[in-house]
Amino acid sequence: MKKGRRTIIHVVQHLAPGGIESLALDFITFGDANDDVYIVSLQGTKTDAMAKWPRLQAFSRQLIFLNKPERFCSKTFSDLCALFKGLSVDVVHTHHIGPLLYAGVAAKLSGVRSKVHTEHDVWHLNRFKHQQIQKLLLNWVKPVLVADAVKVEQRLNDLFAYAKLTTIHNGIDTKHFLPGDKLSARRTLNIPENAIIIGSAGRLEAVKGHDLLIHAFSLLPKQYMLAIAGDGSQMTSLIGLVKSLDLQERVLFLGRVDNMPCFYQSLDLFCLPSRHEGFPLTAIEAQACAIPTLVTDVGASNETLCPNSGLLVAPNSPNELASAIETFRFNTGSPRDFVVNNHDIRDVVTKYSQLFAKEAA
Repeated sequence: MKKGRRTIIHVVQHLAPGGIESLALDFITFGDANDDVYIVSLQGTKTDAMAKWPRLQAFSRQLIFLNKPERFCSKTFSDLCALFKGLSVDVVHTHHIGPLLYAGVAAKLSGVRSKVHTEHDVWHLNRFKHQQIQKLLLNWVKPVLVADAVKVEQRLNDLFAYAKLTTIHNGIDTKHFLPGDKLSARRTLNIPENAIIIGSAGRLEAVKGHDLLIHAFSLLPKQYMLAIAGDGSQMTSLIGLVKSLDLQERVLFLGRVDNMPCFYQSLDLFCLPSRHEGFPLTAIEAQACAIPTLVTDVGASNETLCPNSGLLVAPNSPNELASAIETFRFNTGSPRDFVVNNHDIRDVVTKYSQLFAKEAA
């Protein structure tokens, strides 16, 4: 390793708004200023990614896009090997199974000393094919394997009994996600000022369970309103569901919200009705803004909850969601201290930096 300076590459499948991708950007923002840090996106182009996610513009110089096709592509291995050798890379950090396959193998072939792989969820490993691929990759590439939650670590240990396994919980920027004035936030977002506002945020995909939450709202009194931040392939069908349930006046689709702290500050309760999850950062973000949070008991969602104010409910049940929302006590205290003490991104980046150094020693 170059004395006093490291070249670190984080590899993701694509760069679009999401928890893994936001974490990768945070490694640039909060990493050691002496390090050269890049993000490689296997798929997509810089132009398209920036058009869809303006936040990327501030990191343009450190973003590399390979525009890999959806299918298996052997050329991607040689592209990555050339990149790693050309930049004299010291650390390759992969996120999810696709980057482990391509960048993990390329790092091994290129002689990169420090190889780290983070698993952000394990439900994809329910597929036997994924289990076999990951087992082969771990045994050959031999990265340090990081779980982002205790439940993830337990599942990985059950599947692979892998010796180089540790847990580092993900985190968020607690100096960005702050409590604020609810009335001002609602005015900014044009949200009704006097209603009880339940909010949800994330990709509008079936796995996120927004349809379940909309069905739950058909069971709640009229003073409850739902504000949804995000976009995705399910937008049209969700709008249709709202119309079929005659909830047009009570469900607000805000689309992509760039000022997420403002969104959270406008809420009375944040709700994550997911069918599957890893370690959801939106729950952490909302609580950092002092908003009590309700999540379904999937993946490691329970590990994101403040024990004093959070609420855990069974998944796949609009009735359970409606009952929990209607009986929720909104004066349970602020969950912010829990997030600051346990999930600040600065602490997360420090732990990874120490891990990178230890692995390269």
